[in-house]
Amino acid sequence: MSAKVKPNPTAPMIIYLFPRVISLLALLLLAWVVVVASDTEQPPYKPLVSPLAKDRNTSLYTISITKGAPLVVDLAGSLVWSTCPSTHGTVPCQSGTCRAANQLRPPRCRYVDAGWFGANREPGGGCACAGHPFNPVTGECSLGDLTSVSMSANATDGRNTLYPVEFAAAGSCAPDRLLRSLPAGATGVAGFSRQPLSLPSQLSSQREFGNKFALCLPDLAVFGNSPVNLGLRFLPDLTAVLPHTPLVRNPRNGAHYLPVKRISVLWDQDVEVSLPAGALDLDASTGRGGVVLSTVTPYMAMRPDVYRSFIQAYDAAVRGKSYVVERVAAVAPFELCYDAGALRPLKRFGRDVPTISLELAGSTRPWMVPNANYMVFLDGWVACVGVVEMGRGAASPVEDEPAVVLGGMQLENRLLVFDLDKGVLGFSDLIWYMETSCSAFNFTRAS
Repeated sequence: MSAKVKPNPTAPMIIYLFPRVISLLALLLLAWVVVVASDTEQPPYKPLVSPLAKDRNTSLYTISITKGAPLVVDLAGSLVWSTCPSTHGTVPCQSGTCRAANQLRPPRCRYVDAGWFGANREPGGGCACAGHPFNPVTGECSLGDLTSVSMSANATDGRNTLYPVEFAAAGSCAPDRLLRSLPAGATGVAGFSRQPLSLPSQLSSQREFGNKFALCLPDLAVFGNSPVNLGLRFLPDLTAVLPHTPLVRNPRNGAHYLPVKRISVLWDQDVEVSLPAGALDLDASTGRGGVVLSTVTPYMAMRPDVYRSFIQAYDAAVRGKSYVVERVAAVAPFELCYDAGALRPLKRFGRDVPTISLELAGSTRPWMVPNANYMVFLDGWVACVGVVEMGRGAASPVEDEPAVVLGGMQLENRLLVFDLDKGVLGFSDLIWYMETSCSAFNFTRAS
């Protein structure tokens, strides 16, 4: 005779609770990943440093911070996103992280492959949050699970790397198609804006070292309140001597804007770009205008009205030179090109060409753009002004049309310190003038 099986009155409750237990375990696992470095670190946490690299084919910058492949640095980006493994965890819909992600929908973009959303989720996760990854080069976006992205960097004292640190950041999954026009091998984008789910903002929240980061393109990113030593014995902390300018907040996006009052072209004769009052101002009600910083735009780009006035001022400065510099045929995408052979070489860097000056409100120093930060030499005989007109092959890094974009070429080889707690930017001149470079940071020797 077979034994009778006694009914278990708790079985329905166990079945009911099982999915919730699985969800709780997933949340505990996510929390463990975020603080995985806590076994070896104790507060206050050290700042972090990570190498950057420039892709020569796309002129984009990548950061080697994920455990897989590098991510493209987008200074105006609001989110971290990448392609995801075949199975991945998710973030609950009711979480604060999800609420932050829901506020970061690109207002105008072309959605691609959104039908893949939800594929390969781990079972039992319940309601899962969606992110909206955005490709700043193509203007395309998609829909993907918000998940946890494993990352690693090195703790630093500002002079050397100290020890490796593993952590995680909330990021969105994305389809392979969204990688179009990004560097070969890159698996996504790391946003560096002031939005709460950007990479610097998440690190600031996790490690409580201040909402501050530094970039020295094309080689270096530092997160946290850290000195930066670029091998100068007489200047162990370059951040201590930087001039500062207020950062302008755009209520429509999280990008970083400069308070530029006027633009001038400086040579033998200084020529101010003729613009109506307020032409460079940011309109807080519409989000349009202003001068924005971008790492996904290779050259300086100007709104058509600003561009036309700039071209006239630049050419007037060249024609006012004490010797003749002949203009030659334009080479796309550049309009102003000159005979490079007529430009006299400088003793230290490049050739004698005008300097572009951006006068900043609230700063004691203008932002100077010297020859190395804008002049493009082609075939050794042609020198073109690396400034382009918006709308003619020059995409805007933000949805709201700015007046001017300072692109990667204008940001390279100078130390930029974004202090988002104080709302200011520290900026150096071209650091070659100090006989050092962004690559001088010591990534090899631990102190």
